Amino acid sequence: MSNVFTRLYVGNGAFDIVGKRTRWYIVSSIILLVCIASIIFKWFNLGIDFEGGTKISMPSVSASNASISTASVEDAFAKALPGKKPNAVQAVGQGDNATIQIKSPALSVQEVATLKTALTQDTNPKGGQSAISDSAVSASWGGEISLKALWALFWFFVAVTLFLAFYFEWRMAVGALVAVFHDVIITAGVYSLVGFEVTPATVIGLLTILGFSLYDTVVVFDKVKENTRGLLGLTRRTYAEAANLALNQTLMRSINTSLIALLPVVGLLVVGVGILGVGTLQDLALVQLVGMFIGALSSIFIATPVLVDLKNRDPKYIAQAKRVATRRAKASAPSAEEGIESVDEDALAADLRQEEAMAAAASVPHRTAKAADSRRRPTGKRQR
Repeated sequence: MSNVFTRLYVGNGAFDIVGKRTRWYIVSSIILLVCIASIIFKWFNLGIDFEGGTKISMPSVSASNASISTASVEDAFAKALPGKKPNAVQAVGQGDNATIQIKSPALSVQEVATLKTALTQDTNPKGGQSAISDSAVSASWGGEISLKALWALFWFFVAVTLFLAFYFEWRMAVGALVAVFHDVIITAGVYSLVGFEVTPATVIGLLTILGFSLYDTVVVFDKVKENTRGLLGLTRRTYAEAANLALNQTLMRSINTSLIALLPVVGLLVVGVGILGVGTLQDLALVQLVGMFIGALSSIFIATPVLVDLKNRDPKYIAQAKRVATRRAKASAPSAEEGIESVDEDALAADLRQEEAMAAAASVPHRTAKAADSRRRPTGKRQR
């Protein structure tokens, strides 16, 4: 175990993530197929904001200061409106602000009045029937929210593609977008599989995780760009090996960033749901928890491997990989000729010096000499 942590800390390329990318593709494809199948055949548990309906809120404490259970509320609903079932009955808040919320399909004015009377008689809430409030939610409002979210998602993808294509290159933009689509589909599939209620807070949470996923991917790609600078003129590593080294060098940072980002989300889930019982926080926290976790994995196991596969289709990088293989074959093959091994070592050392020089040039800002400095000539005399 200590050896694993040492390799994580050193980041010297000991974990062959890119080389085993086929297995990551297989695992990811299986998960994606399950999620897509669930979305197609099971669909989502859409909340009242998307399907429309009636929302009723009442105190969770009776007139005698006894707690009112959600089960007793469900029984009162079934007795008042036979043949109808509420979509959800939740205890929300704590202390004096604690309430019970009932979400159901659209009810008529008469049905709402009948339900309020039944709730008052069976549960005797504090404040009586006047403390029970109701509101009607139109399905068109949820449709407008969904449409705006889809447009926001579309323009987000356009902006990200343009940024990555200009800052890096089009292959990196494709790799990042594949990872983001991967995150969105799996997060949505988890909601479909588990049956979490989809609310506007869920949609907002889904949009927020996209930025986190891209942040981690851009950090890795920046290191890949640094490691592969001038690679076509070198024979020390292939593009896949240089990209794998970049992943290892940023792996510990990705893990630490993900853990730090997930801790407040877990706290939001525990405090908001477990202690305060706020349903809205549950919707927001769950989508962020799933999305951030999947986003951290996709930036490591999906984005960079996809980039490497796209690069390996380029004839220039195919030729460079062949030169690397040829040099290694010469170095490992026994030869009767003297000097072959030393010549290969000299070439490898020259490649290493050139690689280090390029990395230094990429990380250290260049200082432009002043005009007075450029005119100055060394005289051999000591300056006083």
